[in-house]
Amino acid sequence: MEWLIALIVVVVILAIIGIYLWATYNALVTLKVRVDEAWSDITVQLKRRADLIPNLIESVKGYAAHEKGVFESVSQARAESLSAQTPAEASVAENHVQQALRSIFAVAEAYPQLQASQNFLQLQAELVDTEDKVQAARRFYNGGVRELNTKIQVFPNNVFARRLGFGEREFFEVTDAAAIAEPPRVQF
Repeated sequence: MEWLIALIVVVVILAIIGIYLWATYNALVTLKVRVDEAWSDITVQLKRRADLIPNLIESVKGYAAHEKGVFESVSQARAESLSAQTPAEASVAENHVQQALRSIFAVAEAYPQLQASQNFLQLQAELVDTEDKVQAARRFYNGGVRELNTKIQVFPNNVFARRLGFGEREFFEVTDAAAIAEPPRVQF
């Protein structure tokens, strides 16, 4: 009879451990999918912004064709942004895009006709809207990464999470926080 009680205790303990592992695994999968979705949202917004940049360049080029260096730096930053695959690469590209957009808007300030152009104003408004969406997507992504990384690091999850194929994810941090504190704007 004693061996039956011991067997029942062992089975109950194994069942509790199994249920815990099952629940934790499912929670980690859910968080991983949420982080992947959030990263996808960021890439969609970065692509949207990258698609607006050539139109912005063409709009400004019509008024300031001699500012070739500015247009090249914006185009290069756009290409870098499109090729970024990881949060670290996107962070570096984000800084370059912000600096390039600031320079193109600085050029635009010197041309009153450009500032009055409906096309330019519409592009600027769309760009500001996209920058807001990028920031919101970045916050959502970083929140998901925080939840996933916390779940992986807490005990007892830290004992088996990596063995189940879950690793910590990088935050989408920008090295120059001042560069993205506000979306690029032109003052009229």
